[in-house]
Amino acid sequence: MAFNSYEFLFGFLPVVFCGYFFLGKWSQLLAGIWLSMASLFFYGYGDLRALPLLVSSIVCNYYFGARLSSSAPGAGKYRRVYVYIAICANLTVLGFFKYANFLIRTINILLLHANYPPIDEVAVALPVGISFFTFTQIAFLADCYQQKVREQKFLHYGLFVTYFPHLVAGPIIHHSQMMPQFARASTYRMDPAKICLGLVAFTLGLAKKVILADWIGQYSDLLFRNLSQGVAPTLINSWTGALAYAFQIYYDFSGYSDMAVGLSLLFGVVLPINFNSPYKATDIIDFWRRWHISLSTFLRDYLYIPLGGNRLGGARRYLNLIVTMLLGGLWHGASWTFVLWGGVHGFFLAVNHAWRKLFSRSTRIPSSLPKVVGWGVTSVSVVFAWVLFRAGTLREAMDVYRGMLGMNGIALPVPLAGRVHFLPAWLRIEFIGIWNESIPAGMSATEGIGLVILCTVLSLILPNTADLIGTEIRLDQGNSAGQMPLFRRRKLAFGLGVLFVVSILSLHRVTRFIYFQF
Repeated sequence: MAFNSYEFLFGFLPVVFCGYFFLGKWSQLLAGIWLSMASLFFYGYGDLRALPLLVSSIVCNYYFGARLSSSAPGAGKYRRVYVYIAICANLTVLGFFKYANFLIRTINILLLHANYPPIDEVAVALPVGISFFTFTQIAFLADCYQQKVREQKFLHYGLFVTYFPHLVAGPIIHHSQMMPQFARASTYRMDPAKICLGLVAFTLGLAKKVILADWIGQYSDLLFRNLSQGVAPTLINSWTGALAYAFQIYYDFSGYSDMAVGLSLLFGVVLPINFNSPYKATDIIDFWRRWHISLSTFLRDYLYIPLGGNRLGGARRYLNLIVTMLLGGLWHGASWTFVLWGGVHGFFLAVNHAWRKLFSRSTRIPSSLPKVVGWGVTSVSVVFAWVLFRAGTLREAMDVYRGMLGMNGIALPVPLAGRVHFLPAWLRIEFIGIWNESIPAGMSATEGIGLVILCTVLSLILPNTADLIGTEIRLDQGNSAGQMPLFRRRKLAFGLGVLFVVSILSLHRVTRFIYFQF
């Protein structure tokens, strides 16, 4: 079930919301059971086949978590064995469902004459959100092993994993962030401040998805669809398509994360903010502190630091960065394009750290570039990397790169081509050409360029969700710090109402969130 669907907005959500707070007046236990069952229904609504895997994963990880956090005499003797078995079991299940065919294809290529048949992807479908709930539970196991958390109630643990606002596409959360909130009696009572802030976050997220991401996504889809038909992309439409995808994935995933935060606030629970205007970043280090914050934190705490972090010298630090990002890329998808995307960002991070170290003590060359220059270099680097993330194959990515470098000609959109009649014919036809790829009805090349410009402006000047509600709620206390100051501004309240109506009217078709495939 998708957040951007009529059945969720006007069926599932109102029923679950009312049932949760009605039961919460009488019993926290009943309200918790209700929310857990509703979350399982939410997950199994689209495909029941994945539900047994989720439940089995919860049961097994709860068992190992109990063993790892046990204080019984002699329990510590086998804790290292337990944590290795539990983490390996999680990664094995994730590897089978997500990476088995990728491994088979790679073996067939490397061995040349091998022809191992792939696993039937219809019979063994990739469970939605498997990467997210697997990493959430691995983090729980690691925290249990380090004696940071201890969960004695199965219902609480099940609710922690299945809680529907974050289950399918994150954010990746820690047990210590969630369970103290569910233990408070105030969580089961309606909080008008949280509900209003939740509506703000949810409305902004919904608008990002159905108005911006789905609209501009048509132009990135057009670029890569033409690639599959053998059309060589030219300079302008390559950049338009690549930039369109950069904004599509940002508004799609940050929109989902905002909706998750907003939905959770409706139920009185604070989720961590997952995005902080990453396209305002002035270097790659800053970008990864702003983009998909929960995954960046997970990779840092459970991979980069255990590998040695920056404690083993400069060369080892750069290697750890690249290895961490390679695995982060592989987490996103079973394809070499994802691995290369992660490796490219690992290289960018290594260069960024090396630059800072090299010029940190220099009086002639600053360790950080001027903000405008740094923003430009960072933006171009991120967009170039996104091509690998979106492309189905390396060949498609190389075709786009050739187009972005002007190797396939410049090509103006048809509406603009007539305005360069003053140029020599050979220049107009042979070099500039005309953007003549087939564009479906209702779309235009100039509209795509205009959307890219609009999204650029919006991402740079508008406040993000953290700016709007981050100062009003505190994750550590799980309560509101203010008294709905946002809704005292009538113009803002009216604007959000209009935005919500426009978003609802834009739900012509339900489109999957990009991160559902991960």
